[in-house]
Amino acid sequence: MIFKLAGKMQHYDWGGTNFIPSWLKLDNVEPKPYAEYWLGAHRSAPSMLEFEGKWLALDRVIDKAPKLLGDHSRELFGDELPYLLKILDVKLPLSIQLHPNKKQAEYGFEQENQQSIPLSAPNRIYKDRNHKPEMMIALSDFWLLHGFQSIEESCKRLDSHPSLQMLANDLREKGLPTVYSQIMQADQTQLAKWILPVLDAKQADYQQGKLKLDNPDYWLLYTMEAMAISPEKLDAGLLSFYLFNIVNLKKGEGIYQSAGLPHAYLRGQNIELMAASDNVIRGGLTSKYVDIPALLNTIDYREITPKIIPEYQGEDVLHLYPTPEAKDFALQRFEFKPFNEEQFTASSASILLVMNGSLYIDLGEDSIHLQQGESAFIAADSQVDIIGETDGYAVIASVP
Repeated sequence: MIFKLAGKMQHYDWGGTNFIPSWLKLDNVEPKPYAEYWLGAHRSAPSMLEFEGKWLALDRVIDKAPKLLGDHSRELFGDELPYLLKILDVKLPLSIQLHPNKKQAEYGFEQENQQSIPLSAPNRIYKDRNHKPEMMIALSDFWLLHGFQSIEESCKRLDSHPSLQMLANDLREKGLPTVYSQIMQADQTQLAKWILPVLDAKQADYQQGKLKLDNPDYWLLYTMEAMAISPEKLDAGLLSFYLFNIVNLKKGEGIYQSAGLPHAYLRGQNIELMAASDNVIRGGLTSKYVDIPALLNTIDYREITPKIIPEYQGEDVLHLYPTPEAKDFALQRFEFKPFNEEQFTASSASILLVMNGSLYIDLGEDSIHLQQGESAFIAADSQVDIIGETDGYAVIASVP
């Protein structure tokens, strides 16, 4: 069985205003940020599925017909769609954040339930019982923070500024957990001693465009400006630029981020696929709720060398992006040309999203025409023919 699917928009303040509405070819665009477009069955924002001329919430459809998920998926994840597919437009830097593992999420969810914190409350961290590993594929030149870099590299960055040299010395002597905890719990007086001299020293270079984007000084100045952060109310997350890997992904490249790994998206557009969760522990650079104790209790302090998923440049019609750690989700890229016909078998419930061009999905009796930005839900054990109408490509999310 195949059904047309419509996603849900998320209007977070860091989002852009043009990319997603333009890509979706929306007619009525409201004057607010369009940050994320969700495709999935997460209870907080389920997609809508078209059935016999009516639009039904995907989570409710699965509740009534869990066989749509397939036996393999149900054995592993129960009667829930285990992944969530998104399109993101990052205009302003996102929060310093990480996601809990499964055990932490289950415990945190029950604790917040016992405290009677509503799921919609701004101070609610655990909105479900699930972990949230995730992967992304860049749709543009994309910048992000990704895990802690080596102690050696962090000390090199900190030593370049007299006001930060004390942190470099502490890092060598006391280790990363102690120093990061010290930074994230520092008061405004201490933050000013660390950060204001850097701002003064690098302001002219920043204004003249002399700072490269792989330089943490650039992102410090840029974030202060873009997020309108006042020198009188500094954010401890600003010092993350000197401790985390600054990663630049070119269009088509990607990266995988496990639970507990600290990260932040800085600029660009991407496809994101993750376990079906909205659990986010934030540590700064955001107007949303920040919980430093929870962050410090959950964070992965390992020094990370980023592993870039290479851009797809092959000739295969169907390409699986490598994410060997992921159990909840897999992402495939489906290339198509006019009149080309390929067969696709959905071993689990799958979501196909047309990124560019247009195609037909044919199931004999049923046929769906999809254009750029449109999507379909393909039930488990369905074998469909995908017929290209133009040059283009789609992505298909499923269970590995």
